[in-house]
Amino acid sequence: MPSATEQKIIDTAVRLFASQGYDATSVQEIVTAAGITKGALYHYFRAKDDLLLEIYRLLITSQAADMDRIIALGLPAGETVREILASLVVSTAERVDETAVFVRELHRLGEDRMAEFRSERRRYHETFQAVVEKGQADGEFSSRVPADTVVRIALGVVNQLPMWFRPDGHKTPAQLAGEIADFVLAGLR
Repeated sequence: MPSATEQKIIDTAVRLFASQGYDATSVQEIVTAAGITKGALYHYFRAKDDLLLEIYRLLITSQAADMDRIIALGLPAGETVREILASLVVSTAERVDETAVFVRELHRLGEDRMAEFRSERRRYHETFQAVVEKGQADGEFSSRVPADTVVRIALGVVNQLPMWFRPDGHKTPAQLAGEIADFVLAGLR
């Protein structure tokens, strides 16, 4: 869990990266907007790209913990898929700027950091896929579409939320989560 100062730096960076882009945002702008010193920023982050990675790490860590918690409930596959998708949609919509920044600026990460990102993404994908495969094996879901394709489609929809979701729009994150989960589950059955 980030300290209050670290969270202030992250929140400021997200806001600036989302509004003006990663390249157009200087470390000095982050420092000034956060009301801290450069020394304080560098105490927590060695470089600006460390901020980018931390934005993603906090998001995926939270989302993975939610998924693990849901799976641990031992619900039937359909309920588990519904809860995972609902949780993912809500957390993505509620943190749409963080998601947008990361998706837009992902290419900025070096090879080592990309490997870390891919590893986290793969674990999430494989865990979710195992839930779908179990539902297919148990006969709760159709096996007509392979589980990996189902998961790629479902996660692809969620990954596109920052492109079109607006917090002040006519649907709440919870409403949207229910609709997306219903759509995916209808396709699975």
